[in-house]
Amino acid sequence: MRIALMILLSALSYQSFGQVHEFKLDNGLKVLVKEDHRAPVAVSMVWYNVGSADEPGGITGVSHALEHIMFKGTAKYPLGIFSKTIAAIGGQENAFTNFDYTAYFEKIAKEQLPISFALEADRMQNLLLDGEEFAKEIKVIREERRLRTDDNPQALAFERYLATAHLSPPYHHPVIGWMSDLHRMKIEDLKSWYQRFYAPNNATLVVVGDVNPEKVHELAKQYFGKINKFTHYVRKQQVEPPGLGPKTVQIHAPAQLPLLMFGYTVPSVNTAKTLWEPYALEIIGSLLDAGESARFAKELVRGSHIASGANTYYNMYTRYQTQFVLLGIPSQSHNIGELKEAMLKQLKRLQDEPISPAELQRVKTQIIAQKTYEKDSIFGQAMEIGLLETIGLGWQAADKYTDRINSVTAEQVQEVAKRYFIDRAITEALLIPVPEE
Repeated sequence: MRIALMILLSALSYQSFGQVHEFKLDNGLKVLVKEDHRAPVAVSMVWYNVGSADEPGGITGVSHALEHIMFKGTAKYPLGIFSKTIAAIGGQENAFTNFDYTAYFEKIAKEQLPISFALEADRMQNLLLDGEEFAKEIKVIREERRLRTDDNPQALAFERYLATAHLSPPYHHPVIGWMSDLHRMKIEDLKSWYQRFYAPNNATLVVVGDVNPEKVHELAKQYFGKINKFTHYVRKQQVEPPGLGPKTVQIHAPAQLPLLMFGYTVPSVNTAKTLWEPYALEIIGSLLDAGESARFAKELVRGSHIASGANTYYNMYTRYQTQFVLLGIPSQSHNIGELKEAMLKQLKRLQDEPISPAELQRVKTQIIAQKTYEKDSIFGQAMEIGLLETIGLGWQAADKYTDRINSVTAEQVQEVAKRYFIDRAITEALLIPVPEE
């Protein structure tokens, strides 16, 4: 089975993952193109190097709000025309905002790439930013926050966990913004944000699919080349203050079940002092929570029946320090205290016992297989290229992932667990169900 898996991974690598071609226009727009000729389609993405981590207090959520308004039209392509144009050529379009970036994409037939470029280039410089449309859309965003966070106890707990865990500003507030800021936000806030950050020298154009890199470059010059660049934004690196003791927060909200969430401030690939630490943390995440053979599923859910569910969360690709989070729901016959004790024992085991060679190899194979399957999609390839480039690692970091996962040793897994999973650095969020009012 393992031999067959490795043959499949090798075939996918040969078939799909060609060289990335990099170009830069005179106005600073970076253009990254990757050929994948398996189907006559392409994914076009524009990544802006700005997200909620760049927002000051008082206008949290402005990056996400501007993402919504980007679909509200220009003089050339009025309200609704953007989406109708992409739909008319059989394509799909959407956008997303995160802490570190805002991105817009179209999935289209390869010959329709000029239409995608024309639309994106136009709204990069000519957005209407109409006050009446903003007044309507901000109500939609508030309702989105109510549905996805305020009325979702698990999402609310995670939001409060991050606000408690992060003392420095970047990841302290939610991407969608605090509701109080959404009520005070004005169209002028979006105009200022748009004028400051939506410029070619603060963006990356990523195209993956059945395309010719040189022709894409020429198209990019044709549609984006005349857009003026703005003053380049230089952000200052922010570092979390050291943990001086445990931090706890309780969330009393209508919920069916209690939820335990705790974690630790850890490095990302961008902030690690040693190359291997984030990859060792990635391995720990999969060791504890990656399928039925993972330790949480095997020992906490099926074995002791302490948990009805237990998971981990770690994102190694962030601009600043991030969180390694463990979360679980106790089974009916156990309580939160017993669940926390059991989960902490799993971390203590990582600190005290080196992982066996067989288990380490199994986890590495799982991680690499998952990453390879993600790359089998042209959208997945475009996502990886745009993300790595925008957060400052460079698209070349994708080629290093497998080798760095494979190079992690059992001793390094043990060392990183000892270094970061310490009592005085823990942040805990506890969701306590209350009757619905």
